[in-house]
Amino acid sequence: MYAVIKTGGKQYRVSQGDTLKVEKLDAGEGDAVEFEQVLMVGEGEDVKIGTPYIEGSRVSARVKAQGRGPKVEIIKFQRRKYHMKRMGHRQDYTEVEITGIS
Repeated sequence: MYAVIKTGGKQYRVSQGDTLKVEKLDAGEGDAVEFEQVLMVGEGEDVKIGTPYIEGSRVSARVKAQGRGPKVEIIKFQRRKYHMKRMGHRQDYTEVEITGIS
């Protein structure tokens, strides 16, 4: 059985036992988290699609870790103008393990 959930402005296709990195959630390591914005649930040919969400459907997960992604460097440069600006960014994420779909 699999489900499509929405969290952090993105959609993820998950099934029980999957581990994925989502946008940072306010939860500590080992905490239980529930995703209530379930867009689709399916198994084989039996597929339920929400409009936009399926009422009463939930995906439960456990937080494995909090972390930060790799550094992305941005350089703005204009030739012959003595202008160069460097910036960097590291995105925070939460690593979760899917424990159940209902």
